[in-house]
Amino acid sequence: MKLKVYLSGEIHTNWRDEIIDKCKSKNLEIEFMSPATNHELSDDVGVKILGNEEKKFWHDNKGAKINAIRTRNAIEKADIVVVRFGEKYKQWNAAFDAGYASALNKSLIIMHIDEHQHALKEVDAAALAVTKNTDEIVNILQYSIKGSL
Repeated sequence: MKLKVYLSGEIHTNWRDEIIDKCKSKNLEIEFMSPATNHELSDDVGVKILGNEEKKFWHDNKGAKINAIRTRNAIEKADIVVVRFGEKYKQWNAAFDAGYASALNKSLIIMHIDEHQHALKEVDAAALAVTKNTDEIVNILQYSIKGSL
């Protein structure tokens, strides 16, 4: 069985690469998708494509909508959506992705540190698994594909 997995959330660490590398080392057949991880490009994509805006609100609005085209399509194609909430930044877009995936009845895996449990309790409640590290995610993916660990 080949899975399509969307890796959403925090973009300031290499957690995606860790998951992808570990899955490759286990010969798991997975097609990975993700949002734009270049923060500057993600923020500015709307004005780069559709033209400058005088007000920051409209600058951000254009970028958010262009990013949503990529994100929504990838989540809709995914079998499993993994959402990582990082330690440092408030990732409202990750919360949206988790909610959107849940509304589409996607298998949802959340990853965050214990200290964020209370803040993310509603997001965690929508998930089929709440993890603390990439190894737990890789083990879930392996079990989902192979039925073994």
